[in-house]
Amino acid sequence: MRTFFPSDSCKESQLNAINPQSWLQVERGKLSKFSSSHTTSSSIESFIKVPEPPVVPFFKPIDYVEVLAQIHEELESCSPQERSNLYLLQFQIFRGLGETKLMRRSLRSAWQKAGTVHERLVFGAWLKYEKQGEELIADLLATCNRCAQEFGPIDVVSQHPSKVNGSSQETAVMNGDQSLKNVNFRIGDEKIVCDRQKIASLSAPFHAMLNGYFTESLCEDIDLSENNISPLGMRTIGEFSMTGTLSEVPPDLLLEILVFANKFCCERLKDDCDRKLASLVCTKDDAVELMEYAIEENSPVLAASCLQVFLHELPDCLNDEQVAEIFSHADRQQRSIIVGQASFSLYCLLSEVAMNLDPRSDKTVCFLEQLIESAETDRQRLLAFHQLGCVRLLRKEYDEAERLFEAAVSLGHVYSIAGLARLSYIKGHKLWSYEKLSSVISSVNPLGWMYQERSLYCEGDKRWEDLEKATELDPTLTYPYMYRAASLMMKQNVQVALAEINRVLGFKLALECLELRFCLYLAIEDYKAAIRDVQAILTLSPDYRMFEGRVAASQLRTLVREHVDNWTTADCWMQLYDRWSSVDDIGSLSVIYQMLESGGAKGVLYFRQSLLLLRLNCPDAAMRSLELARQHASSEHERLVYEGWILYDTGHCEEGLRKAEESIKIKRSFEAFFLKAYALADSSLDLSCSSTVISLLENALKCPSDNLRKGQALNNLGSVYVDCGKLDSAADCYINALKIRHTRAHQGLARVHFLRNDKAAAYEEMTKLIEKAKNNASAYEKRSEYCDRDLTKADLEMVTRLDPLRVYPYRYRAAVLMDSYKEKEAIAELSKAIAFKADLHLLHLRAAFHEHVGDVLGALRDCRAALSVDPNHQEMLELHSRVNSHEP
Repeated sequence: MRTFFPSDSCKESQLNAINPQSWLQVERGKLSKFSSSHTTSSSIESFIKVPEPPVVPFFKPIDYVEVLAQIHEELESCSPQERSNLYLLQFQIFRGLGETKLMRRSLRSAWQKAGTVHERLVFGAWLKYEKQGEELIADLLATCNRCAQEFGPIDVVSQHPSKVNGSSQETAVMNGDQSLKNVNFRIGDEKIVCDRQKIASLSAPFHAMLNGYFTESLCEDIDLSENNISPLGMRTIGEFSMTGTLSEVPPDLLLEILVFANKFCCERLKDDCDRKLASLVCTKDDAVELMEYAIEENSPVLAASCLQVFLHELPDCLNDEQVAEIFSHADRQQRSIIVGQASFSLYCLLSEVAMNLDPRSDKTVCFLEQLIESAETDRQRLLAFHQLGCVRLLRKEYDEAERLFEAAVSLGHVYSIAGLARLSYIKGHKLWSYEKLSSVISSVNPLGWMYQERSLYCEGDKRWEDLEKATELDPTLTYPYMYRAASLMMKQNVQVALAEINRVLGFKLALECLELRFCLYLAIEDYKAAIRDVQAILTLSPDYRMFEGRVAASQLRTLVREHVDNWTTADCWMQLYDRWSSVDDIGSLSVIYQMLESGGAKGVLYFRQSLLLLRLNCPDAAMRSLELARQHASSEHERLVYEGWILYDTGHCEEGLRKAEESIKIKRSFEAFFLKAYALADSSLDLSCSSTVISLLENALKCPSDNLRKGQALNNLGSVYVDCGKLDSAADCYINALKIRHTRAHQGLARVHFLRNDKAAAYEEMTKLIEKAKNNASAYEKRSEYCDRDLTKADLEMVTRLDPLRVYPYRYRAAVLMDSYKEKEAIAELSKAIAFKADLHLLHLRAAFHEHVGDVLGALRDCRAALSVDPNHQEMLELHSRVNSHEP
């Protein structure tokens, strides 16, 4: 969910207390002296706020591994019609874990395995929605003669199977005058002559009318004036009865015939009208008008064509009240016409889009109510109940929210108890909330969110202990760090408070944590650090608003900017050089933001920005920066390089290479050669291409560039030499890179020392990197490879403290325990990380451990969950096959 769900239990007085203008004056020197001896905790508290963590509208099972394994098992034996819904459930689990890449892969699987045209439309639209802003990639691929319209419009008519029996009505004549070959239909003053038996063959009602015991069976003339059909429409129907097809018929006449055909049960005629009208739907206005007819006349092909237009225009089409009305108030039969059996999938998508637009809107509520009505399984129902409960909570509709959360809990969604606890607290029953969470903690294998939630209902040491436990169980939760940092700041423990918030920012660049650190720096009047953080925030999210959405970050930057010295262009480059060399990525982002404001080569700067954002694991922001680099390129050859990186970063390596070659043809430049070398090295496992990569990097180094980029090229060149076994050449590259302060070259040089059997020198080299780098978790991890077991253990413990998301330390510690015959402890070490990170390697190793100790069911469960993470992992498939053969 892209929307931030704020807490409703924050006190209104706190929410309205912040007025940045009152404590931050534009004039230099007029800032309140928060760091003076007159500072009080209340003055700091007036702007350092930590909102309570939201109750998020996600499916969060107690044991996600077990649920993933169940889904995988069901996928192995289910019918094709059930597959997409199972992949949708898998998507919901990965969303609850925050695994964006895995979410998209599940959606893609749902789309690929779609059993109906409706499912294909829904999941194709969902993937397109998830890829908003990536239209440029399709345009760039088109320049390389590649089509990227995977999720573009489909031919609904051809993919929607006809259920109409093509045979003519052959019921025996019961009473009609068989001598009457023709029948004359009178409409007003006009007479339309039709073949009696051909018309009779259109439907059972016509057959009964013309050949049965009705008066009309004996009549040559029949008056149809009161049946809303025009003479032209009846002539067209007569022609259809003879030929079996509709010729060129205008839309208005098709609609008239459709209504008539539905009234007289002319299924073949109706189907033909349905399909012809479906092929005419082009715009949203067309779809709005025709969907009404489709629903009224039960025309599924036309409805599907209209649905495709609506979904193609998400999210904008939901701002159209007529479109929203169609989806909001459809009953069961109408939903069946609109989307067949894919009603739950459709309303999952619409609810997600509506919540991202405005989670409190009536539209969101309507879609979620439809989601509940569309749910067919308990797992679908609990998700729908929980999501609507979250929205009702936001809207302060507490009684209804309570009913929904209780319904979700009754179906097994324990996380919904968090919603019930919030409601109880709001109603003044704080003790009940605490005891309810305590009961949950004691009855299941506890998770971090449970302790975090319980901490809201206690004070002092108890709260602190719960938040420490929450971090121990799930270090990805940001609220505990923020609460501890703010609390320490209130007690004037400034450095400890900063160290606490820096803990989480060391591995998770969360905007709310950067915002809090910005406030802490303001409190101690460290304006240089404050401007760094607010500029990093604006790089990540240009429209970000602080203080629970009430103040634009850009406004605060303007205010703080008056209290720091202006840098010249030369100063900026020096600062960037220092921060880049010390691996201070947030500091580097801030400097680049400032340089962009002062003009200069914006294409180059946005490109540098994208490199940093990728290093900080912010791929969406990095892509935005790359696109800005392309927009601001100063020449065609520069633009081609950025286009190449855009294509490369989105998995189109061959096309990225082509862009690099086009750029080189125009002008030999460092970046073009570097891109080509990088893409070629990554795309080919053949060592024979190494000489080409070396040549390309050498050409890059001969071209003009700054030392920041040349250091990177030397580092990459050293890596290629190592892979080729040319250790002396590699060492020269790394040493030259270090001479121009490319700090990461220490790691490459350490590898060279290790390959020369000088483990001590390798360890020492990595120690230098650790001392220089601001972000050094990866350096500790690498150094652990170059020392004895005790030092390795110490380094890996440090890695886990600095970045608990890195999985190698858990795997190493588990392997050591397993070697020491401490099987339970080894499995527990892996389980600790698996609880908050769905990682293939952790699951694979735990499955192997379970197999080793004879726990076949545990091994099988982990195999299935791991294959949900990566269905094509060969070793995992082999282990799964082996374990599966031993299943009792």
